[in-house]
Amino acid sequence: MFMLTLILRRLIVEGELTITDSNGKAHRFGGNGGPSVAVRFHEPSLPLKIALNPSMALGEAYVDGRLTVEGGGTIYEFLDLLTRNIAETGQPAPQRLFAPIGMLFRRIHQFNPAFRSKRNVAHHYDLSGELYDLFLDQDKQYSCAYFPEGVNDIDTAQERKKRHIAAKLLLKDGQTVLDIGSGWGGMGLYLAKSAGTEVTGITLSEEQLKVSKDRAAQAGLQDRAQFHLRDYRDQTGHFDRIVSVGMFEHVGIGHFGQYFGKIHEVLADDGVALLHTIGRSDGPGNTDPWIRKYIFPGGYIPSLSETVPAIERAGLVVTDIEFLGPHYAETLKAWRERFRRNWDKVADLYDENFCRMWEFYLAGSEVSFRYLGLTVFQIQMTKRAGVVPMTRDYIGEWEKTGGNARLASERAA
Repeated sequence: MFMLTLILRRLIVEGELTITDSNGKAHRFGGNGGPSVAVRFHEPSLPLKIALNPSMALGEAYVDGRLTVEGGGTIYEFLDLLTRNIAETGQPAPQRLFAPIGMLFRRIHQFNPAFRSKRNVAHHYDLSGELYDLFLDQDKQYSCAYFPEGVNDIDTAQERKKRHIAAKLLLKDGQTVLDIGSGWGGMGLYLAKSAGTEVTGITLSEEQLKVSKDRAAQAGLQDRAQFHLRDYRDQTGHFDRIVSVGMFEHVGIGHFGQYFGKIHEVLADDGVALLHTIGRSDGPGNTDPWIRKYIFPGGYIPSLSETVPAIERAGLVVTDIEFLGPHYAETLKAWRERFRRNWDKVADLYDENFCRMWEFYLAGSEVSFRYLGLTVFQIQMTKRAGVVPMTRDYIGEWEKTGGNARLASERAA
């Protein structure tokens, strides 16, 4: 416990953390008011592993039961206590020391040619569809929701997210829309139905593709919302609008040029594109090792300073950026709470270890948005100036119409 004790004595300045080691000895840190959390280690070597590689060691130990939270608490309370103190005192010295080493290998970790991208997508998105039904909203929106004043439930917030994005696209009846990373089809179907557009959705997930096609047929929209198993690099044609929600995180920094180059290639000269992605507010970084190994292989959360230059080099013009970080913290809270309520059902699909793995993923993601600088970018792009109105009033106008694209367009003009 020696090295971990040195770290925690400096780290815990708010709240109290009690660790009972594998010999039954209790170690207390902090105690200056705030939340109190107690955990137990069931392996003698765990303190050293956590000191040297905290995310990987904590995640693996919680998943396989070598770390348990005492007193009826959850892993969320433990991670919340740790990360709020990290936000106050900074990352511990070992992590600051090893961070540059991780940066050296990040392009290798994020090397995502088409065959590897499909495999990485299948790792996460081709799990049982029932799993996602147990914690997502009714439309299976697996990205940051939008919580304007007065909206508290996840289903309404996700509906408002779709409307907010549609407003930024300045949609008109009959326009063609490309949805890059179309998920289970919710966004594409929304745009086809509410705005009268013709949507082409592309995904690398066979499970998502099947669901999307079934949903389009059930809604009678199969002629206006068509979905394909296709890598973005293979897309051809021209589109009036392009939208990409929650997919850019899977591109990898070495492929930003290909991604925005493809958007420039297939976007109409007077077109509008909208990118919705998780981002970093503290500059370039490296993917968390536990997340990379168990949840999102090949994934990377970009900083704005990495993203905008790639947009500019592709010949695109940034016309609007909005930051929605706190909205994702609330989204993840809703998912985490729903997941815990359906714990037994998830365990029936998989097992207890899987449940703890996903609980750690959801809880760790939530605290990262609350305390560690993760945010969400919505970046609007065009190929030339003058395509979108001079003020942002059109966004609110579109949303007020309830999705009447023609009326909103007339008001914006």
